[in-house]
Amino acid sequence: MPQPHSHHHGVLSTIATLGLALAASAFAASAAQAQAFTLGSPDFSEGSTLPQRFEFKGFGCAGDNQSPALRWSGAPAGTQSYAVTVYDPDAPTGSGWWHWTVVNIPASVTALPPGAGAAGNALLPAGASQVRIDYGVAAWGGTCPPEGDAPHRYIFTVHALKVPRLDLPADATAALAGYMVHAHSLGKATLTARYGRPAAKALPQ
Repeated sequence: MPQPHSHHHGVLSTIATLGLALAASAFAASAAQAQAFTLGSPDFSEGSTLPQRFEFKGFGCAGDNQSPALRWSGAPAGTQSYAVTVYDPDAPTGSGWWHWTVVNIPASVTALPPGAGAAGNALLPAGASQVRIDYGVAAWGGTCPPEGDAPHRYIFTVHALKVPRLDLPADATAALAGYMVHAHSLGKATLTARYGRPAAKALPQ
């Protein structure tokens, strides 16, 4: 008599195993989907210190004011364009500091070359343009935290948008562009690095 019982038990355990496998694969698929959209750079990694060449040239800063190369993958289905923003939430302004805003990057583009933030948009993909940032220019504005501050965070974000282009006025601010970006967002991927400048040395008396 034990035979049918063990057969029944075997079927049940097979069903249970199948159920677990299905649940695990569904979980893995949803986890993969949730983590699919990623942003990276050959110039720096998540949590690292930005190289000095990305520092601003002016306001007492003496970097090359060059924008880093960026690349992304895994955008959500239905993406029709991208926007890229760089923001310092630690700037002592009460509203942070926008260092870069690029809009209307075509959906076929998945990278920006080094130095793409030069004024005039010549190094950007066709159709893309830069928005006026907190330095007052429509270009990359490098890092320039106050001397002696704890290193500031610089949050690089690529936004996947459900519209082919944002209709922004020519003199739009980064905050207005940000509002429009969020209104049309399908998803975003971020990459955060830090940068600080040592306190100025006191001159000998």
